[in-house]
Amino acid sequence: MRFVHTSDWQIGKVFRFADDDTQSVLQDQRLEVIGRLGQLARAQGAAAVVVAGDVYDHEIPAERTLRQPIERMRQFPDLCWHLIAGNHDPHVPGGIWDRLRAIGLPDNVTAHLDGQATPMDPAGTAWVIPGGLKRRHVATDPTADMDTAPTPPGVIRVGLAHGSVRDFGDTAHNPNRIAIDRARQAGLSYLALGDWHGMQRIDERTWYSGTPEIDGFDRGGDGGGNALVVELAGPNARPEVTSHRVGRFVWHRDSATLTGAQDIGALEHRLRNIDPQEAGRVLVWLSVRGALSLEDLQTYQNTLDALSSALRLLRVDGEPALLPRADDLDLFGTGAVREAARLLSERAATGPEEQRDIAVAALRRLALAVHAAPGGKGDAS
Repeated sequence: MRFVHTSDWQIGKVFRFADDDTQSVLQDQRLEVIGRLGQLARAQGAAAVVVAGDVYDHEIPAERTLRQPIERMRQFPDLCWHLIAGNHDPHVPGGIWDRLRAIGLPDNVTAHLDGQATPMDPAGTAWVIPGGLKRRHVATDPTADMDTAPTPPGVIRVGLAHGSVRDFGDTAHNPNRIAIDRARQAGLSYLALGDWHGMQRIDERTWYSGTPEIDGFDRGGDGGGNALVVELAGPNARPEVTSHRVGRFVWHRDSATLTGAQDIGALEHRLRNIDPQEAGRVLVWLSVRGALSLEDLQTYQNTLDALSSALRLLRVDGEPALLPRADDLDLFGTGAVREAARLLSERAATGPEEQRDIAVAALRRLALAVHAAPGGKGDAS
């Protein structure tokens, strides 16, 4: 038996830090990855795809958002798709899952809402034992009933659940807690889990697949963007689990201390080479500090403008301080703008402490304004 394990699609997720265009692209790719999951299953000869909760990001999606993932799965009628409710989309009365049931699901899509074990594929060699959530947070183990869930003798038992197997602080207030040895207790050949957004191996029979599209800057290093292909030769066979990249976007955090043009060039080279073939799929959160001359400050601003156009997203925290040099005044021409720059430079260097930051900020704005003006220098008049 071979199947694909995925979770945490969170269709409808809002990326508030991004502009409208980028947010729309990120949302679209959370849908498009469903097609890549189907293609992966076909290419690997898998009979089914199990989705371990959080198909949707919130409990009241718009009608179009509700239907979109279902329509993507409908396009793969040769695959059996098995869904459970997670903490973002729990099975509450009148909620998402009742709406879907009223609409009617395709024959190849099963929403496991009653906790009953169900054949994973038409052959019935494997059965899904679901542990979906009926509230966002539950105090009991959502997999507890798997121990006694009836299945035909000799079949492969696959648990499907959403929750955490680890403690985070006070265990009395840790909801949706799953016993770390549930697979052994329930006689499961494999326990497919969702909730963590990065791929995690708990033991040889218990895995988190992670979200198929990374959805945050803190997700990239822990395996997000993957799906798992699981092969089970029989009920007692050791699972063969392989990870496959299905996500499109690369999320990257970086930091830089800038003191001159060489540092700026190194930063640009580094960010452009995260994915040199397709920079448009890279999102970067950059933290900057340091100090630059006015000329280097203009180079830095040019570099940011270029990178912002090349990358899918460039988010910048901080900025380099201004450290004027003696020849920086040449950037301002010979008129009133140069005189203003000279006075601000003197104030930035020798003025009262409470006025220095104001002078530096004003000089920085003046330099950038001059750089943006036609001719690139201050008007001599």
